[in-house]
Amino acid sequence: ARCQCKLAPRERRNCGYPGISAVECRKAGCCFNNSVPGAPWCFAPKARKVRKVCPNDPHARINCGFPGITAKECKRKGCCFRAYPAGVPWCFYQRVVEE
Repeated sequence: ARCQCKLAPRERRNCGYPGISAVECRKAGCCFNNSVPGAPWCFAPKARKVRKVCPNDPHARINCGFPGITAKECKRKGCCFRAYPAGVPWCFYQRVVEE
């Protein structure tokens, strides 16, 4: 994402080789900005900030358990548990969202 490439020149970590092109740099998953002399032009992007959440939409649930699983067993697997509504998984995987 473009916002991951907004780094101060002193915070840039080199991600390429001398003379790398913008195309090759981006193909490697890196950021390219040659406007600051003396700073890396091809550099590693900021790490993505993510968190896990339990989806609110019951129809978006992806089954993580088995019929009759208890809340304790489900949570031990690192999954979400909601014993409602009928007809959808009650033990389901968390969803990873970007902050």
